[in-house]
Amino acid sequence: MLPRFSGAASIAAACFVAMLSSSFAAPLKPTPEERYIATRDAAIKKLQPIFDGNNYEAASKAEAVVVADLTTQMTAILGERTYKGFGPAKLNLDTLSKGDEGFGMLDGLRFEAETGKNGEKPGTKDAAGEYVQPKAYIIVTTPTMFERWLHGHKDWYDKGVKNVPQQIGVALKDGSFYTQAISTGAAVVNFGNLPIATPQDAVLAYAMLAGRTQDATPEAADEAFVSAVTADRVYIVYGSIEPPVKIDACLAILADYNKRSEQAYADFQSKKIDKKAYDRLGDLRQRGDDEYMRCFTQRAPQQPSFIEATKQAQALLAAAMEK
Repeated sequence: MLPRFSGAASIAAACFVAMLSSSFAAPLKPTPEERYIATRDAAIKKLQPIFDGNNYEAASKAEAVVVADLTTQMTAILGERTYKGFGPAKLNLDTLSKGDEGFGMLDGLRFEAETGKNGEKPGTKDAAGEYVQPKAYIIVTTPTMFERWLHGHKDWYDKGVKNVPQQIGVALKDGSFYTQAISTGAAVVNFGNLPIATPQDAVLAYAMLAGRTQDATPEAADEAFVSAVTADRVYIVYGSIEPPVKIDACLAILADYNKRSEQAYADFQSKKIDKKAYDRLGDLRQRGDDEYMRCFTQRAPQQPSFIEATKQAQALLAAAMEK
């Protein structure tokens, strides 16, 4: 004879049976994004010994096969996309080798302008012998892919080096995001926001003046970085602007601090001042950078080049979000 249960006991028993049933249920089918991430991570692990073995040809061939597969998967996630004046979609990952510069960039599709800033063909050399870069780039991804990337880069750099903020809206205003996500060869410096209009279907949009540097503070802002987030997409577009935004009065401040820094160091080396006096002067170069950026931020909006940069930034975003 089966035991009889009270109402509460019956509910508890039913819940227990449901838990047992669910434990034997088929696992949830991975989403397209989860399949992409699993494919990418497995490939990185599998390819690393080939890269470490310095067999460049074998590594390149194996990587190309994986990148083609990942590009197909990412295209299925984002849909087929084409942009007038831009080449076909590429995966926005420069390398799958952990030891290479460019590893760990933002997952998404990248579209490169078919001309350089002066109309030349990218990949060639201009009249000055410089390598021609595309004048603009468009990157498209999803909010969930973006958030996944942010989480993976929370502690990307060692202590003492700034990591990317963990909120999408904050990250898109921070130069460190662009440095890690799309421009690993040089640091992106934010020179201040550009007052663009937010597109109708975007929950947020942001544009900033920027310059890039390997070491010294850039003397001008010669690029615009523009981003927008919708319910299902994140758009990032960046490119060169003409003319660059350059403010001579601010550069004079920077030059003065740099000169004072050099003189202080020379005086210390020649023992005209002792270490205590030298230390009291503080980091003159950093103070110069701070004063330079403060001056630039205050004066830039009054420059005709700033107004033109804002127009160009708005046009870049419109190109990225065209239907």
